[in-house]
Parts: sequence; structure tokens; C-alpha cells
Amino acid sequence: MAILVVADHDNGTLAPATLNTVAAATAIGGDIHLLVAGSGCGSVVEQASAVSGVSKVLHADNPALENRLAENVSLLVAELGKDYSHILASTSTDARNTMPRVAAMLDVDQISDIISVVSEDTFSRPIYAGNAIATVQSNASIKVITVRSTGFDPVASEGGSAAVEAVASNHDAGISSFVSEELAQSDRPELTAADIIVSGGRGMGNGENFELLYKVADKLGAAVGASRAAVDAGYVPNDMQVGQTGKIVAPNLYVAVGISGAIQHLAGMKDSKVIVAINKDEEAPIFQVADYGLVADLFEAVPELEGKL
Repeated sequence: MAILVVADHDNGTLAPATLNTVAAATAIGGDIHLLVAGSGCGSVVEQASAVSGVSKVLHADNPALENRLAENVSLLVAELGKDYSHILASTSTDARNTMPRVAAMLDVDQISDIISVVSEDTFSRPIYAGNAIATVQSNASIKVITVRSTGFDPVASEGGSAAVEAVASNHDAGISSFVSEELAQSDRPELTAADIIVSGGRGMGNGENFELLYKVADKLGAAVGASRAAVDAGYVPNDMQVGQTGKIVAPNLYVAVGISGAIQHLAGMKDSKVIVAINKDEEAPIFQVADYGLVADLFEAVPELEGKL
């Protein structure tokens, strides 16, 4: 049994979530091959070959794959995937776009967002915003799976010595083209990779008040997130959103400020190792999942916290 893991990367760096996906593949058991599809991504291939547990790295280098357009990448993955029992990718934005196409081309069902492996054909995944866990068994000949990275501890990024095999890639569907992208630049850690996250909700009142959180985050070396309510209100951009429809995170420390704790938000952060909540409403649902809770006015508590750091 061989498993194909689709690497998540930006043509320069292997994304940490790939290590969690390899961990899921390891739990399934079998020979693990890691596909690096991109353009000018030699450094990613080098990093991928060192990942623990990977026996082979497939390197597909083509200008059509540079921006990871789903229409092109899915053609490659589906073609290679015919020779594998499982095809895995992290639950990233790219994979959410690509993997359903792969499953359709292979005429199999997709199993999304798994958080544990029961056996080679049975997996657990959250439903109803994480309020229930479904155990799903698939009899598909090829199992197409996306992996929630917070459900698996990452494998070591070094220590492996996988062989590298070049893959001839001329997969250009010719039906889409990359125009441009605008990425938010920040000196703070990226949300999904941060060890500490400070998040604000509707209780922040406006975008300017997020400056209180930025000061705390800078002293902690933390990333800054937000609830959907804060994003919908226009306080901060949507790439800061944590939740079911935002980014799924599991840092060592999550500080929720002015966040009530709607199910949508809890689904994205409840796996954090330690949760601290600051809210003036003692009945706020966030306190039900918090390890430490402070019932206080955030406009008094946060500046005092910043002063103590």
C-alpha cells in the first residue's frame, strides 16, 4: 500500500501543515511518497526529502504549476494518484480547491478534514462545527482525504533521506490563468504556525482598538487573530479570521479578548493547549472552554496586561 501526500508550499518553503499530513499518512501505514508540484521549487524538494517517514519525493516542475492553480494541479494529482491507495493533503485553501476535483476525476468520494485515523479505511472527522465527531468508513478504491493539521502532531522535518524522482508534467488545462495576488505583510508569526495567538472579537469596538492587542502580541512574539464578528464588522481583514470559515489553529497559548465564544469561532481554536479568555460578560460561552478566565473590561485589563509583560 502506497500513500501520496500532496505537499503544501509556496515554491520556496515547505508549509508546516505538510508535516502533520505526513503524520496522518504514517498513522494509516504504508509507503509514503510526497509530491512537490510547482515551478522553481528545488528548495522545497530539498526540504521534503529530509522529512521523516517519507520514502520518495516526486518533483513536478512546470510553469503551469507555479501558482498552484487547481485546474492544473488536479490533473497531475489525479494522474499520479491512480497508482496509490490514498491521496492526502492538508486542509489548506489550495487543497480545498484541488482535492474535490481530484476525487471527481477518480470517481471516488472525498473524506474531508480528518482528525484521526481509525484504520486504513476508517477515519474520524468533525461535523456540526465540531460539536460531533463522525466516524467515516470508505470502500473507495482510492481514498482522497484532507487532513486537519491540528489533529496530528507533526513528524520531524529532518532526519529523512527520501529519494527524489522527477515527474514529467505538462498539465495545463488552459482554462484559467493567474492574474495577481495581494498578501498581507506582517512581522508577526503566521496564524496557523504561531505558538501564541492573541485574538479579538466584536467587543474590541473598532479596528483602532486592535492596537491594544498588537502591543501585547509584540511583547509575546504572538500572532493576532480575530473572530468572524470582528471581521464582518470590518475591524480587521479576513485573513486574520479564526474559526470554522477561517483558519483552524491550535497554538500552545490562545488569548481570546472580547470574544463571546460562538460555535463558529470555537471550532477553529478549541484544540489550543491553553485558552485564556477576557470578557466582561461572565455568561459568555468562551468561559466554558477556557482554562483561565478573567471577567473584566478589556479596555482596562489588556493595557494592564501589556504593562506587566
